[in-house]
Parts: sequence; structure tokens; C-alpha cells
Amino acid sequence: MPEELIKQDALENMKTERLERKEVIKGSILTYYKDTVRIPNGHICEWDFIGHQGAAAVLPVDSKGRLILVRQYRNAFDRFMLEIPAGGLESADEPRKEAALRELKEECGLVAEDAEFLLRYYPTVAYSGEKIEIFLARDLKQTERSLDCDEYINVEAWELEDLLKMIYAGELNDGKTVAAILAYACKKERF
Repeated sequence: MPEELIKQDALENMKTERLERKEVIKGSILTYYKDTVRIPNGHICEWDFIGHQGAAAVLPVDSKGRLILVRQYRNAFDRFMLEIPAGGLESADEPRKEAALRELKEECGLVAEDAEFLLRYYPTVAYSGEKIEIFLARDLKQTERSLDCDEYINVEAWELEDLLKMIYAGELNDGKTVAAILAYACKKERF
């Protein structure tokens, strides 16, 4: 085995010790902390950490094989973004599949009897513990949407090939959406 792989394996088995997690600011969705951590070489480091109770998302596929996405305003980028339906958990112990199906109904006005796990996505491993589980939903049925008062969402049906072209052209930029579409494309190729 190459020496650098042995070193990497040894590094992964080393332990760190969190000495303190101090809450700095608590928001409605995020909590900002200062962490003090002893790393394996003995150094004590301070890191920013953003707490998030997690989210769920869904990649809906209609009876024609089109992917259903939503276009909504995102304040951080001051523009409308094309995304898969997603939302935060209502509680830390809410089942993620239920949350994904809830978001499908709320944002798209669609229901699915069930959804299969597609992938788990960590959007920002350097400073946040946010985890998003993404599900694949088929056999969709139309129902009423129930948007939050701060949501203005357009529901759009897309061909997989067109979305892949947009990803490779740098035109589709939302991380969870890119990950979900690429995972779906790989899954579709295999089965």
C-alpha cells in the first residue's frame, strides 16, 4: 500500500477533542458557535461552527420522465434560483422522508405515496453540521400547494438532458440540486 494512503488511514483514526462550544448568536434557522478543539497534534484551535437542525429535499419525476424543479428567490444571491423542492426539518427528530414529501406538497402541489432514498448531502462541511437527505419521488398526483408567506415559487418541468447541459455550462448552481440530478442520472444509467 502506498505510504501516503497509510498516513491518511492513520490520520482518520486519530481523535480530536472538543473542549468548548460557545453559543454566540441564535437565529431562527441557524445558531452561530465558537468551538475550541484540540486536534491530534496537540494544538488547540478555534473554529466557527453554524448549527442547523437539518433539511430534506426531493427530486420529483413525472410520468413523462421530466424532473420537477422550483424556481424561487434566494436573498443570499439576490436572484431566482432553480432548485429541487427542499426545506428545513420542523424538529430535529422529524423523519426526513416525511419532510421531503411535505415540501413536495407545499412547494409543488404534488403528492407521492412514497419516495426512495437518493443521497445524503453535506452542503458546507468546513463550518456547518447541516445534513440534507434527498429522496426520489415518482407516481405524482396533483393537489393544492400551501406556500409560506415568504415564498413565491414557480414550478417547472425539465428534461434530464437539458439540466445536465445547464450543470456542465455552469448555469445551474444550487449544490443539492446538482448533486441530486447527477445522482439520478447515474442511477438511471445503471438500472
